[in-house]
Amino acid sequence: MLRNARHSKILELIQSKEIETQEELCAELAACNFAVTQATVSRDIKELHLFKVKGERKRFRYTSISVSESGISEKMRSLFQACVEGIRPVQNLIVIKTMNGNGGNAGVVVDKLGYREVVGTISGDDTVLIICETPAEAHTVCGKLEAIIKG
Repeated sequence: MLRNARHSKILELIQSKEIETQEELCAELAACNFAVTQATVSRDIKELHLFKVKGERKRFRYTSISVSESGISEKMRSLFQACVEGIRPVQNLIVIKTMNGNGGNAGVVVDKLGYREVVGTISGDDTVLIICETPAEAHTVCGKLEAIIKG
C-alpha cells in the first residue's frame, strides 16, 4: 500500500514540478511525509518507467509515458521525434541512433509500440538495436518508425 501511494505521489510530483535528480525527488517526497532512501527512489523510477526529457527551467526533468489503446501517446511520439537522429535497416536488424543518453528512452518507445515483427530490442547510451526475424520485417518496422518521426 505504501509503495502504491508513493508511486502515485511521484507521478503527481513530476507532473507538477521539474525534478532533475533522484536527490531532488527524495527531498520532495520527504516534504510530503514519505521517508525514502535514494535506493528506493531509484527502484521506483525503474518500476514507473520514468525517463528524462529537456526541461524548461532545468536542463532535464523526469517524466512518464502513458499509452493509449490507439497506440503511443503524444508524449511518446514527441520523445521519439526529439531524440532519434537516424534509423537504418541492416539485414534483419534495425539500428536507431539517438542523442547521447537517449538510447534507453527510444528503446522504451519501441517496446511500448509492441510491433509483432519485433523479436527484441537492446538499448545503449545512444543506440537501439531492434531484432526482427527477416529483412522484410525489418524494413516494415523501419518504415513505421520513420512515419512516427515524420509525424
